[in-house]
Amino acid sequence: MEPYRFGDIAAFVAAVRSGSFTAAATGLGLTRSAVGKSITRLESQLGVRLLHRTTRKLSLTDEGAVVYDRWRQILEELEDVDATMALRRSHPTGTLRLMVPPSLGRRHVLPVIHDYLKQWPELRAELWFTDRFVSLIDEGFDIAVRIGAPKDDSLILTRTVAWQQFIVCASPEYLARRGAPLKPDDLADHDTIVYINAERPRPWRLQTEGGAYLYEGPGRISVDNSEAIRESALAGFGLAHLADYVIGDDLRAGRLVEVLRAYRPPPDPIRLVYPSKRHLTPRTRAFIDFLVDRWAAGAPWESAAMNIGD
Repeated sequence: MEPYRFGDIAAFVAAVRSGSFTAAATGLGLTRSAVGKSITRLESQLGVRLLHRTTRKLSLTDEGAVVYDRWRQILEELEDVDATMALRRSHPTGTLRLMVPPSLGRRHVLPVIHDYLKQWPELRAELWFTDRFVSLIDEGFDIAVRIGAPKDDSLILTRTVAWQQFIVCASPEYLARRGAPLKPDDLADHDTIVYINAERPRPWRLQTEGGAYLYEGPGRISVDNSEAIRESALAGFGLAHLADYVIGDDLRAGRLVEVLRAYRPPPDPIRLVYPSKRHLTPRTRAFIDFLVDRWAAGAPWESAAMNIGD
């Protein structure tokens, strides 16, 4: 069989995307007749009809839908190669706008940003430390760091770069004074320091043989800031439920001690979220590669928190 011509495939995909031969021809810099001949040639090679043609619109046949999906993927991969090569030839410039969770951002993303800016002196960065969920595209952000399972959105790509593990912990002084809880039900007999969001406590999620266990307080201290919870735990005011990226160093140094380890919940993914590859700027692509490379051997907090007590 004669090999398919790349130009014919590009013409077919362009015609389907645009909905007409005329629009496809304009986008490709060809004549309408040339686009039509390319598609006719593909149909002849395949021995099937790919498009239903009317005076008003084009529509895919069943066979056309199958090949369109495959050829579209191939063209997008080729475009991605082109974009990658363009990135290597270009220098990230402009302003990189990021949205990151407050504690994770200040402790672990900001140092990466500092090193990234040192590498590209012409680049600027604008960081928003917030847990608020907003649309990257509507708000004009290049990239966000988010925690938890992704939401379905065809315009957004996501890449898991690390994991968040929640841990119940307390200071050695508190545990010497009040003892350690041995099972989740024991939390009701302890002082706790809880995170409040929209005036409601965020439940502590634990895992038992019977399934998920939620502890909802009340806490002796309730605050809306993870760093304040950490400071209160270090001061001996009770048990805290904090992410490992907040307390990893404290666990390693013995300033905080994990309890209820056997009831740890499953970890949550920490993800980079960014617009589809077609809309990525060189500064965004380069930062994604930079952070992924920096955390390739594991995020900086993981070894400190994951292995304590093993």
